[in-house]
Amino acid sequence: MRALVQRVTRAQVTVHGAVTGAIGPGLCVLVGVTHADDEAAARRLADKVWRLRVFPDADGVMNLPLGDVGGEVLVVSQFTLYGDTSRGRRPSWVDAARPEQAEPLVEVCCAALRDLGATVATGVFRADMQVELVNDGPVTLMLEV
Repeated sequence: MRALVQRVTRAQVTVHGAVTGAIGPGLCVLVGVTHADDEAAARRLADKVWRLRVFPDADGVMNLPLGDVGGEVLVVSQFTLYGDTSRGRRPSWVDAARPEQAEPLVEVCCAALRDLGATVATGVFRADMQVELVNDGPVTLMLEV
């Protein structure tokens, strides 16, 4: 699994003009799933996101994880994270898992984050979503498990 993680002051997902998920300060996590991924990978990704030390401590050093700052998480499924652009100009989606495999794994990741104590909002799987966010820092990291 792959995740593009952005520290945000706020983020939201809108589908057909309605906000389907919104958070205040925390992390916006775009999640991609590939064919070899399983539930264990989804749980490892959730743990990595939960424990990622990207929030400033009293000295302004990125040293605190999500749980220590009371941050929220917006998880958005993002098959394009597995787009291959190494040849030509049109991305190949061969490495992205089919929706039937990806959706349950994204749900496992969200459930694992909730089990760890996170407040989790989500996008809508297979929907045309508009994601708005204010990147704080900016802090943007790519995670792979």
